[in-house]
Amino acid sequence: MTQLCQQSISLLEPIYDAQFDSIRASRVKAMDETPIKAGRKERGKMRLAYFWPVYGEHNEVCFPFFPSRDGDNVRAALGVDHAPGSVLLTDGYAAYASYAKKVGIAHALCWSHSRREFVEAQTTEPQGVLEALRRISALYAIEEDTRKLGLTGEAKTLHRLTHSKSHVEAFFAWVDRCLAEHGLRPATPFTKALNYVRERRPGLELFLTDPDVAMDTNHLERSLRAIPMGRKNWNFCWTERKTGRGAIT
Repeated sequence: MTQLCQQSISLLEPIYDAQFDSIRASRVKAMDETPIKAGRKERGKMRLAYFWPVYGEHNEVCFPFFPSRDGDNVRAALGVDHAPGSVLLTDGYAAYASYAKKVGIAHALCWSHSRREFVEAQTTEPQGVLEALRRISALYAIEEDTRKLGLTGEAKTLHRLTHSKSHVEAFFAWVDRCLAEHGLRPATPFTKALNYVRERRPGLELFLTDPDVAMDTNHLERSLRAIPMGRKNWNFCWTERKTGRGAIT
């Protein structure tokens, strides 16, 4: 059975390579990383490795495998050549920002991950978090309107600039006020969330002027559900090589 699986994967490998080439050629790409136990570290313990799923503009997704979360893996997966005006959409992991700067592409950031930063602070400052979530929800409501109206291209950009831009500006003005009021007091989970979004403002605003950039990476996260679901079934993989080949399926 194992040999049959390996042979089947070998037949699929050219399809995987062609699809990954198509994803790399996309102008707008989303990327994330998710852990998997692969390869024995020592007796009774497995190594922690990572899939780095990449989502392209034709709704394609591939799961390149690397044995670590090292930032160089982004370059190894995506290369250095990109289409003009390319955008990489990710969470706030610094490796993505560093890569985008080095290769000269725009770096868009995920509002859903920003929202999670506030949710994690809910027990300490519920009122402030509630206000942050209300403001972010207003942006998502506007984005839902663009989907219902079927807007694309310039019409979508115009709708975002007309309706979303003022909300984004008001949100960051509110963030600045909250941090100013906090002053030099010790940091809290809430101020950590405030600083998280303020430091990433340019990337969070990029969706306003590019109709092909989503507000978040949720479309990618839906595609990678197979990995956390699979971890509950297979638990780990004995070798890193087999894990990488398994990603093809």
